[in-house]
Amino acid sequence: MTHHPPRYRLRLAATILAAALAAGSLTAAPATAAPPAKPKPTPGVPGFGPNVTVFSPETPLADIQAQLDALADEQRDAEMSTARHAIYFLPGEYGTAATPLQFEVGYYTEVAGLGADPEDVTINGAIEVYNRCLEDGGTANCIALNNFWRTLSNLKLQVNKAGQDGCRSSANFWAVSQAVSLRRVQVTGGNLSLMDYCTAGPQYASGGYIADSDLPDVINGSQQQWLIRNSVVDSWSNGVWNQVFSGVTGAPEEAGFPDPPYTTVARTPVSREKPYLHVDGSGEYFVRVPAARRETSGSSWAGGATAGRSVPLSDFFIARPTDSAKAINVALARGRHLLFTPGVYDIDKTIEVRRPDTVVLGLGHATLTSARGATPMRLADAAGIIIAGLTFDAGERKSPALLQVGKPGGKGHRNKAVAGNPITLNDVYFRVGGPHVGRTTTAVEINADRVLIDHIWVWRADHGVEGFTGANSGDTERWRTNTGTYGLIVTGDDVTATGLFVEHFQRYNTLWKGERGRVILYQNELPYDPPTQADWTRPDGTLGYPGYKVADSVRSHSLAGAGVYVYNRNDPSVVTASGFEVPDRAGVRLHHIMTVNLGAGTIVHVVNDTGTQADNSNTGTPQFVVDYPTP
Repeated sequence: MTHHPPRYRLRLAATILAAALAAGSLTAAPATAAPPAKPKPTPGVPGFGPNVTVFSPETPLADIQAQLDALADEQRDAEMSTARHAIYFLPGEYGTAATPLQFEVGYYTEVAGLGADPEDVTINGAIEVYNRCLEDGGTANCIALNNFWRTLSNLKLQVNKAGQDGCRSSANFWAVSQAVSLRRVQVTGGNLSLMDYCTAGPQYASGGYIADSDLPDVINGSQQQWLIRNSVVDSWSNGVWNQVFSGVTGAPEEAGFPDPPYTTVARTPVSREKPYLHVDGSGEYFVRVPAARRETSGSSWAGGATAGRSVPLSDFFIARPTDSAKAINVALARGRHLLFTPGVYDIDKTIEVRRPDTVVLGLGHATLTSARGATPMRLADAAGIIIAGLTFDAGERKSPALLQVGKPGGKGHRNKAVAGNPITLNDVYFRVGGPHVGRTTTAVEINADRVLIDHIWVWRADHGVEGFTGANSGDTERWRTNTGTYGLIVTGDDVTATGLFVEHFQRYNTLWKGERGRVILYQNELPYDPPTQADWTRPDGTLGYPGYKVADSVRSHSLAGAGVYVYNRNDPSVVTASGFEVPDRAGVRLHHIMTVNLGAGTIVHVVNDTGTQADNSNTGTPQFVVDYPTP
């Protein structure tokens, strides 16, 4: 990047510190199906293409280190590139006490173990993300605010910082922001820091996600908002505005909010862990599909293998970027599951996922870009469909949506079969703009009931390389050209979201119309770029659109741990009436919510007419409402 947009500079308050496939139909095994036998190290990978690398314990450590270092150098600053990569480790140990394996994870890179359990792959060393230094030749403005799109999962990290001097030896650094997940990871032997406090400041970081992990002492540091779900921690320190824990053993108590800024939910109401690749004892590849769980705490593998079923890779259509949407739909119609290898796919016809229990899994941040105005994917209202590890990009021609779950605008979303086997989205990201112009009406529509959203980031880009030519170098022109009306619209009932991040859309970022919705952790930034107040005023004259809107007809809804931020960089005089807008009913409850000014603009109230104003007089100081309505 040659410019430094305000996301890099102005979140001021963060200063607080690897077989072609045969057709076949899926028959779900009981959730208690026995796990596969412990795998043996087996080299090779079946037809995953050039962007997937599989390491074996027999691979010389020096070769592994060199390849990972070269990849990190390529991807460290590749925020808007088309490169996509997946790195997998076959079961065994990598690195030694004297010669640890230490590497960084860059943009669009997935790193994962291929064992049945996290302990089957051990990395003795460090797997890290540091701040990016964006000014003065890479020596200043060192932050993590744009450290997006990377994944670490299904392995054990024995922290070994041998050879790292001084401050760097003090922790394993995972300094990230949105669209990054850490899942099924066990960390031992040292601290885990969610900020890079060793690189010169300002050390900002903004939002992240951990699930199904076993962690040591965690230093949260400058992270503004964070969700950790169904995990174990030895301890957790620091936090800026709202740190949310759901079903976490060892979570801090919720007491005195906002000081400390902790929101603790004892048991996660609905969860299903992300599907993952693993290798059995004969070297065959499978996708493990975890079962849904209710009212749980701790990791899914703490007492043994994660409950679920293992689907052989031969049941999957392995897609490559050269495959057409038509070919993909033919495979789905024949009963295949779908695996996208790393790359960017131009989707000019909607991919229709219709069969129950279909698994759609992306490797290495595979990206589906709308072409010719198509909606890239649509899911039927069918029990057990899972979409995981994919990014959806808007294209230059406006699309109605990027993902539709259930029939849009219809009444056919009352499928009770999904109650114990919900349609699930794990680590699914949406982008409107950034690497190119993007246009969509609604990024995500959830029209089916009982859907589980487990970590999504829905982003209308506030910066990028779109090539705008407007007088304000992308600010006013972005508003007119890079268009996204709505981020997320939910019309289904009994939808649960754990980790919901939605930012910068031009009307409602989140509009929730369904009954009995439940959200644990919501993070939002209002659009930076309304040119004038008139562009940010509703037809009825209300100033602006709230970052989170529950429809007036809704009678039951709950939200725990949420923030709406404002930074009106085009016109600092722009006003938003409220950060949250909900019907005044006893069944609609918000817990631990806040608004904050990041340097320009005003939010008059936190929720409805309640809560104090966030404006330029209190930049960086959140305005909190502990409970709404007041108990």
